[in-house]
Amino acid sequence: MEWFAAPEYWLGRLVLERGVALIYLIAFIAAVRQFRPLIGEHGMLPVPGYLARRSFWRAPSIFHVRYSDRLFAAVCWVGAALSLALVCGAAAIAPLWATMLIWLIVWVLYLSIVNVGQTWYGFGWESLLLETGFLMIFMGNERMAPPVLTLLLMRWLLFRVEFGAGLIKIRGDSCWRNLTCLDYHHETQPMPGPLSWFFHHLPKPLHRIEVAGNHFVQLVVPFGLFAPQPIAGIAAAMIIVTQLWLVTSGNFAWLNWVTILLAFSAIAWPTHPTTHPTMSEPPLWFAALVIVFAGLMIFLSYWPVRNMLSAGQRMNVSFNTFHLGNTYGAFGSICRTRREVVIEGTDAASLDDETSWREYEFKGKPTGLRRLPRQFVPYHLRLDWLMWFAAISPGYALAWMTPFLHRLLRNDAATLRLLRHNPFPDSPPRYVRAQLYEYRFTTPGELRRDRAWWHRTLIGSYVPPMSLPVR
Repeated sequence: MEWFAAPEYWLGRLVLERGVALIYLIAFIAAVRQFRPLIGEHGMLPVPGYLARRSFWRAPSIFHVRYSDRLFAAVCWVGAALSLALVCGAAAIAPLWATMLIWLIVWVLYLSIVNVGQTWYGFGWESLLLETGFLMIFMGNERMAPPVLTLLLMRWLLFRVEFGAGLIKIRGDSCWRNLTCLDYHHETQPMPGPLSWFFHHLPKPLHRIEVAGNHFVQLVVPFGLFAPQPIAGIAAAMIIVTQLWLVTSGNFAWLNWVTILLAFSAIAWPTHPTTHPTMSEPPLWFAALVIVFAGLMIFLSYWPVRNMLSAGQRMNVSFNTFHLGNTYGAFGSICRTRREVVIEGTDAASLDDETSWREYEFKGKPTGLRRLPRQFVPYHLRLDWLMWFAAISPGYALAWMTPFLHRLLRNDAATLRLLRHNPFPDSPPRYVRAQLYEYRFTTPGELRRDRAWWHRTLIGSYVPPMSLPVR
């Protein structure tokens, strides 16, 4: 079965195997650390209420059988333990069927989390991790050569990620077409990183080169993934370099890292008896499963292809509740100005113009003007991301903003762990409110003078002062 196996891709498979397992590990840890205030039994958007309105087929999840916070935490820790085993090389010692079973269990556990995560899990990289993780079931173990069909499916997924993102940009905001989007994007992106200020202040001609290079890598280079070597490897390397550039310029959870891992499906590295043992032929039952799965993915590809070819292309859409055969894309439109919702509290007994308000500070999103943004990727700060959407439009926060503020009024410990700083450590505030500001990066001169990375201007009230209802 020489046509079925590609031993020269053993290194790419190894990087994919360990890398995807590591991303799974981080995703499970992020889930267990954040779920209680977000979707727990007494969270802002409780899972039990959500499942009561959804059938299993609308939201496949093991939590349809039963939900409790303790069970959710157990699912996260089991998923983390299995992911860690894969990171440490379980696929190198386990038989093929066991390796496939581990990848399947990890996928089922994370699918169960995503499908009850509601708006907190409504990001394209959740579907990307699930689709990549499902493909890993059919990648085999280190005792056999990587299957050609699975490698091609990995490249097809990478093609959809890159080409879909390129199309949505060209069809979307005019600043992508006139090469000016990066005049704004480094400043207005959801969660800037420690180098974003410096990227923003690069010369504008270099911003034009960045955008043009991005278009080339996303709209032209992906076709090279299906060419013979060394073209496929060169195309993959160009994608990896571009994604690393994005990692250094902002925080996009594991989107860029999973894309980098997928690119290794096109990286060939010759085998040698002294550096890598001879790999066995795949068993017939495994080859049959891979062929059937490849046929399924070809069938499911109809919907993302139709979407990419459509003038009304949608980005980050799952066409089935198992998150297989998705369409991807990001930043079809770019904000020209940055708005931030700033949460404040006071322990004053009554409110007037002289009331002193103290700010809550978030871990990732900008609040303090003198605090340099931090790097969190591939960790995902879900509340910080939703606060960015809330600043764009209050509609994004209708379901959870009031419960969030009520939890601050109670000094809820689980909620406060999502924040960097609680200005009321001893007793909860009597009132909280939300103010809307326009933020911008300081100029180099302002940075030297004020030692501040941000400048802000008050736009107005976002949520008026509120207190807990009297019982």
